[in-house]
Amino acid sequence: MPTPKQTLGEFIIENQADFPYSSGELSRLINSLRLAAKVVNHEVNKAGLVDILGANGETNVQGEDQQKLDVYANRKFIQTLTNREIVCGIASEESDDFIQISGQNRDNKNKYVVLMDPLDGSSNIDVNVSVGTIFSIYRRVTPIGTPVQLEDFLQPGNLQVAAGYIIYGTSTMLVYTTGHGVNGFTLNPALGSWYLSHPNMKFPENGSIYSINEGNYVHFPQGVKDYIKYCQEEKEDRPYTSRYIGSMVSDIHRNMIKGGIFIYPKTSKAPEGKLRLLYECNPIAFITEQAGGNASDGFQRILDIKPAELHQRTPFFCGSKKMVEKAEEFMKRSDEKNQSHALSFSSK
Repeated sequence: MPTPKQTLGEFIIENQADFPYSSGELSRLINSLRLAAKVVNHEVNKAGLVDILGANGETNVQGEDQQKLDVYANRKFIQTLTNREIVCGIASEESDDFIQISGQNRDNKNKYVVLMDPLDGSSNIDVNVSVGTIFSIYRRVTPIGTPVQLEDFLQPGNLQVAAGYIIYGTSTMLVYTTGHGVNGFTLNPALGSWYLSHPNMKFPENGSIYSINEGNYVHFPQGVKDYIKYCQEEKEDRPYTSRYIGSMVSDIHRNMIKGGIFIYPKTSKAPEGKLRLLYECNPIAFITEQAGGNASDGFQRILDIKPAELHQRTPFFCGSKKMVEKAEEFMKRSDEKNQSHALSFSSK
């Protein structure tokens, strides 16, 4: 069992044996991510003092206004990973297409691709609310030494070898998993070192917090509306507490510590959902399951979804196991009722 005073570097070295096939490459990759996170953290912390707040006047591939810090974080993570030549490809929520990375001899022998949301919740920067970075790591499926292909990125989440997030808040934390549990490291800004502060993180099996943007209530599927009513009922263990920050990393982090469910469903305005499967949902789902929680699209396990496109969206239900199962019950019941009504109508 690791000690709370252990640094991230020491932790990585101690657990290197979990990856005998990686030859230290995965460890170096995680080290690069922690370095880029420190650089972004420094910029986030001085955001009110320099001209890096607000939108930059551009939109990303999602059609969303890019914030200046979105662009900065995206550039810093890509630069760090590219300069160290430890991945063969990168895909970012902020970029239209994936990036092929060639080594100095043009033959990239690296095994891993990284997918990332460089700054989740960046619109909250202007109001001094926590934001985060989300990353996901896969072993490539195309032959090593050849240019990386789209299929290297379009892998189901159950094939991830590592995933994590960095939360830039009252303290800066890096939380990640390599399929052997979830551990959280807090940055000591004075020393520039990450220390193991939250070993073996676990979602409580049940919780009393539900996180959803209720301002979109009228656009939600009936199953989600029914679950919200359930959360608000006056019962022995309810009503639950509504807590929604608007930065998914922050909502997930709080719910993992205190127990809760995060829901971002499809709506009549966004029938496919809004969150990105590859950059947000898969890595958070991997962490959640490793921490004893559940993650689904309301009907099926997120990690079993086979992606069809780089910027694919999906509904997302994630958190304490029993809360997600209860939400799925309401979704299934509503879906069965709709199917029954459709059959009844068609037979007339």
